Amino acid sequence: MRGTRPVTCGIVPPSLGTSLTRIPCIDNVCISKNCTYMGERMRAFVTGATGYIGGSVADRMLRTGHQVTGLARSPEKARMLERLGVTPVLGTLDDQALLAEHAQAADAVVNAADSDHRGAVEALVEALAGSGKPLLHTSGSSIVGTDSRGEPSGEIFGEEIFDSESSWRPADDKEARVAIDRYVLAASSRKVRSVVLCNTLIYGHGRGLSRDSVQIPALARQAHKSGTVRRIGAGRNIWSNVHIDDVADLYLLALDAAPAGSFYFVENGEASFGDITAAIAEALGLGSAEAWDINAAIQEWGYEAAVFALGSNSRVRGERARAQLGWRPRHTSVLDWIKNELTKD
Repeated sequence: MRGTRPVTCGIVPPSLGTSLTRIPCIDNVCISKNCTYMGERMRAFVTGATGYIGGSVADRMLRTGHQVTGLARSPEKARMLERLGVTPVLGTLDDQALLAEHAQAADAVVNAADSDHRGAVEALVEALAGSGKPLLHTSGSSIVGTDSRGEPSGEIFGEEIFDSESSWRPADDKEARVAIDRYVLAASSRKVRSVVLCNTLIYGHGRGLSRDSVQIPALARQAHKSGTVRRIGAGRNIWSNVHIDDVADLYLLALDAAPAGSFYFVENGEASFGDITAAIAEALGLGSAEAWDINAAIQEWGYEAAVFALGSNSRVRGERARAQLGWRPRHTSVLDWIKNELTKD
């Protein structure tokens, strides 16, 4: 580790021994139940640093004393990153040589820009091959989603679906994303400490340049525009969910000590879209949420968002982050957050 120095108390997850970095607690809140070691700084390269997840992870890293270099697509966004303390790199995910250069210069890489950009992932893996450095890749739990159109499902998926002996296969529309996830996991055989973090519905205000996540803000924007909160069909479809601050905590824990080839579902509870849209209606002071058929929803939000983000079921259980890394999410209710925090600046 280059340029490291102690910062504050850190984390050693159970049964993993000494790891690459020690991530400190902040805000007087310990993010692990195993907090006994001194911390070290690291230099991280973050794609998606101007986005919701990547920006929140970058902010979390900066506040714990680490150095962050972040990819930005425009000079304006680069200047905004710089004001936050992130060292900007001007470029895109298609600039494979640029990605490789900054991945090799960093102690760790977080890919949070685009779960479906295979070229960028391949460039990062090639650059890190043989280094033993961590590569965190961001996926999403729509990979287990189905075309439910607001109807419920009792099927719940565990992290074992990515184990080598699993027979699970995604829907056709998600095969390409799952292939990228598997490619990242397989990079562990090339001496990359590769990890896939598969986020569920994320709520909470972002800590970086981007304030809004995907699903709840899309529902709220439509409600503001039309004066009516809409759900797809009966709204009985259920998604697992997690708060953005807990997501950022887990990314740091994974950078510290996730074993190579690890797959984690990132979740802490679940709720139906009927309950979510009812809470949005209450928070915005509107009448009861109303049903939309799938065609009207596709016209408003597009096929991918309507079918896989808002109309599907995505019920998962993430046990490994808690057991392996000592992750302890602090936020427990998306419905409470909507009612109390959605409209706050």
